[in-house]
Amino acid sequence: MANLKKLPTIYDVAEMSGVSIATISRVLNSPDKVNSETRSKVMEAIDRLGFVPKAEARARAMQSTNRIGVITPFFTAPSFVQRLRGVAGRLSRENYELVIYPVDSESQLQGYISSIPVMRNVDGLIIMSLAVETRDVDRLISNKMETVLIEFSHDNLNSIVINDEYGGRLAGEYLIKKGYTSFGFIGDIEPPERYAIHPVKSRLQGFKTVMEDAGFALPERNIKQALYSYEKSRQAAYELLTMKERPKAIFASSDIQALSVMKVARQLRLKIPDDIAIIGFDDIDMADYVDLTTIRQHLDESGRLSAEMVLARIADSGRALQHINLPLTLVERLTV
Repeated sequence: MANLKKLPTIYDVAEMSGVSIATISRVLNSPDKVNSETRSKVMEAIDRLGFVPKAEARARAMQSTNRIGVITPFFTAPSFVQRLRGVAGRLSRENYELVIYPVDSESQLQGYISSIPVMRNVDGLIIMSLAVETRDVDRLISNKMETVLIEFSHDNLNSIVINDEYGGRLAGEYLIKKGYTSFGFIGDIEPPERYAIHPVKSRLQGFKTVMEDAGFALPERNIKQALYSYEKSRQAAYELLTMKERPKAIFASSDIQALSVMKVARQLRLKIPDDIAIIGFDDIDMADYVDLTTIRQHLDESGRLSAEMVLARIADSGRALQHINLPLTLVERLTV
C-alpha cells in the first residue's frame, strides 16, 4: 500500500512556530488580539506546512458557504457605502451573503488577510482601498481564495482602479476653461492611516500639473491638509476662505470635503459660484442633491463589477484575470 502523506496538525504548527496551541487558535480566530510578530511566526509556519485548521475546515473548503467577504476601511463613509451597495445588490441576485470586515488598524488588516484564507469561512474576498503585499497575495492564491482588489492592483489578482491623477487634471482643466485664475485645494494629503490607500496626492499632482502647464500658480498656502471629516474640512475651508487673497475656485479631493467648503462659504455669506467656485470628487448621492459640480468615479459600478468578478472566478477558477480601469467623468452642476 502506498504511504499516505500525513496531514500537518496544529501540534506541528506549534513546534515550528515556537508558540502554544492556544496562541495559534487566537491567531486563527481572533487575529487582532495577537501581536504582529507572533502572528507572522504562526502564519509562516501554517504557510510552510500547508496546515488546514480542523478536519471540518477541509470539508468546508470543498463546499460553498454562499458568503463573500469585503475587507474595507472607512465603511461608514458615503463613498464606501455606495460601493458596498453595488456589491450587495449583485450578490443578492445570486443568494450570496455579504460579510463586512471593517479595518481601523494595520494589525487588524494583517489579521484578516492572514486568517480568512486559511479558515475558509467565505467563498471569496473583495478588498477595498487597501494595499496588499505579495506574501498576502501568495497566501490568498495558495488557499484558493478568489479575490478582487479595488483601488489597488496586483498582477496576480483581479483589480478595479481609477486614474486619480487624471481626475485632478479634469478638475483643473475645467476650472481654467471656466475662466478662473486663482485656486485652492483641500484634501487628506498626509493621512494617519498607513494601512489604507490614499489617492489624494495623485489628485493634487494632476491638479497642480494642469495649473503649471497653463501658467498659473498653486501656492503652498492655498493647499490645505484636512482629514476626511466634517470638522477638519470645515477648519481648512475657513482658513482658505478668510485669506486676504482668497482663491476664487477650490478643488476638494472628496465630495464630503466639498460639502464642508460649501457650508463655510455660506456661513461667511459668500455666494456660490459668484464669490467662490467649488468642485468635488466622487459624485456621492448627496452631490446631486446639493448641485455640487464634481468628478464622478463610478462607485456603485465598481462594487457591482467586483462582485461579478469574484463570482465568475468562483464558478471558473481558470477564468482569465481582469484589470479594469474605470473612467472618470466631470459632472457639471451649479457650484462652478
